[in-house]
Amino acid sequence: MITMINRSMKLALLPAAVFCMVFGSGLKAQTLEEAITLTKNEQYDKAETLFQQLISNEPTNSIIYFHYGENTLLNYFADTISNSLNVATKEASDIFNKGVDANPADPLNYVGLAKVAFYKGDNAKAEELREKADQLLPPYKKVTKIKDPKSYAYTLAKIAESFIRFEQVDTSKALPFIREALQIDPRNSEVYIIAGDIYILVNDGSKAIKNYNLAQDWDLQSPTANMKIGSIYVKGRNLMAAIPYYEQAIALDQNYAPAYRELGQLYSMAGRFNESKKYFEKYLELTAGNIPAKIRYVNALYYAKEYQEVIKNVEEIFAVDNSRTYMNRIAGYSAYEEGNFDVAKAYMDKLFANLDADRIIKKDYIYYARILARKNQDYSKQVIEADNEAAELSKLEARYPATKGPAKEKAKADIDALKARVDAAHASITEAESELTRAFEAYDNAINFTDEEDLNLIYEKGSVQYAARKYADAAATWERLLDKGKDSENDYIQVGRAYYQDKAFDKATEVFSKMIEKYPDNLQGYLWMANTASAKDPDSELGLAKPRFEALLQKAAADSVKNVKEMYDAMRYLGYEALQNKRYDDAKAYYNRMMNLSPDYVVRAHSSLSTMYMTMGEYAKAIEENNKILAVEPGNEAARSTIQYINQLQRSAIPKAHPNEITGVISDSSGEPIPGASVRVKDTAAEAWTNARGEYKFVMPEASETLVISAKGYQTIEVPVTKRRTYNASLEK
Repeated sequence: MITMINRSMKLALLPAAVFCMVFGSGLKAQTLEEAITLTKNEQYDKAETLFQQLISNEPTNSIIYFHYGENTLLNYFADTISNSLNVATKEASDIFNKGVDANPADPLNYVGLAKVAFYKGDNAKAEELREKADQLLPPYKKVTKIKDPKSYAYTLAKIAESFIRFEQVDTSKALPFIREALQIDPRNSEVYIIAGDIYILVNDGSKAIKNYNLAQDWDLQSPTANMKIGSIYVKGRNLMAAIPYYEQAIALDQNYAPAYRELGQLYSMAGRFNESKKYFEKYLELTAGNIPAKIRYVNALYYAKEYQEVIKNVEEIFAVDNSRTYMNRIAGYSAYEEGNFDVAKAYMDKLFANLDADRIIKKDYIYYARILARKNQDYSKQVIEADNEAAELSKLEARYPATKGPAKEKAKADIDALKARVDAAHASITEAESELTRAFEAYDNAINFTDEEDLNLIYEKGSVQYAARKYADAAATWERLLDKGKDSENDYIQVGRAYYQDKAFDKATEVFSKMIEKYPDNLQGYLWMANTASAKDPDSELGLAKPRFEALLQKAAADSVKNVKEMYDAMRYLGYEALQNKRYDDAKAYYNRMMNLSPDYVVRAHSSLSTMYMTMGEYAKAIEENNKILAVEPGNEAARSTIQYINQLQRSAIPKAHPNEITGVISDSSGEPIPGASVRVKDTAAEAWTNARGEYKFVMPEASETLVISAKGYQTIEVPVTKRRTYNASLEK
């Protein structure tokens, strides 16, 4: 931090010319003041042209360089969507350095360079430059003896302003300079404006308004203070209270364009769009032919969420000046917000193709990634549908040679039509895969845009990968978060589940093991560890899952009310495993315990007992269990169907179920049953649908190899047929 120097100890005065600035008299001072007025009126391009003319006439006047550099920085902050901070700070730095070369004894250009360094995060350099500027101020013994107190105070206020960065400020460093400036010149309107700006950044509206009012008192013709006060009320959502201040600013200067723009934005926020349009039209009228003014109007439309109007006005700008490539940015953003992803992509493609790399901003990569992700949000569905149609095509082609007569011609037409759809689908999928690859590259560019990786974007990238069924990639992306300390229970579960979906069961086990180690009381880790073991050993040949579910049940039993869902999951598997291995007493014990867990599981427990008795050939007991279900749920069609099936078996004198009969339950990822799900033997017509409890049952053809399980709104899966006769499955939405 700069230490306030005892200026009475300094030995030399700077030339008085350095401090004439905009406060002197004569034609040149008036011309410089005109340039500064253009900056205040936000006509930055016109101001730039005038500053360049002034420099051409007075190349050694360092004050012109300072205000020219300020104009460049303000131009950036007026449109951070279209402009690049790196480009703006480089341009401003070049201008301030030329000002230093013109007069090394002028402190203002060092203040400008301090601002640039501070914006770029180089705090040490900024502090060094502030110190340099402070040391160049002339000495004084008494305030009354300062030759030019107005410019002296202005410089101190600008040092204070250099502590503002992206709407944040350290008042402990900035305000001492303000206090000294006001001690030197208590009538300086510019100092009060900067003081108000500092107070509003720390949400001290009362002191901000006090300073803005004092600024108005000492410069009665300036509209700036009134507009600043109006902005305070807008920030506090007190829109009607802001209007008189904006109107007073206009009364002071009928051509003060920013006040019209602020009123346009205010009425847009209030939903009074006709009045908003009127003020924006006046704003554009005052800045006629000024493309930067129209660009600021476009920005106001964007923040008012008038996205179609943004695109319309961008196209109007391109019709006059198509060199403004960066305007593709706000048009692309707006098209995305409208949900028009093809148009958004077209604008962003133009932006990346024609804008210099150093002018690309982080948000460009974020929007581009989201545009491509949303444009291809149905990628997984496309793949599933294409696979289904390809399978259907294979069936038609296999049957075609045996087709006879007139049906052969129709079959050929059906094959050709289906083949065309399959080819088109595959082309669309190829394009989608390419665009998704570019989306992930854009995410990486955004994530690594600064030295510190953006963890929220890492999470978002993983979510898009998971939705696209790129489970291994999603798991690897999310696992990076674990290494960076984002390692809650849910973080571990999402990584482990992604590996689980990818069938990378060893990696999933590793993740869930780490979760259990870190969160030993969270039962979801034990449950997913058990689920993973079950998926890795579907026929229970290795006995991997049984000890895992036993451990889960033991852990959950500590609080059978709180952990009822986990206890049910464990008992369901352990009962099934005992049934598969013909340990009927064990199975029955688990199913009876399941029944006592909660009324929610009574029907499921009776259904499991029914399945067990049918497997044992004890049909009377199976019917008894289904009658118990009907006593609880009289309308349960699955129970009625099972009783009818058993009666048919008994009438046919079939001692037990058909050896190729399969059964099971289809549920979602949370364990809830999915009614109406299809369970089909691949490449055959053998198919069954689940009942209200997610249960199905049918006889497979001999030599069946694969089951295709699907449901509307869920991802289709394929399950290999093994020696099992019970196939439970979980579908992801």
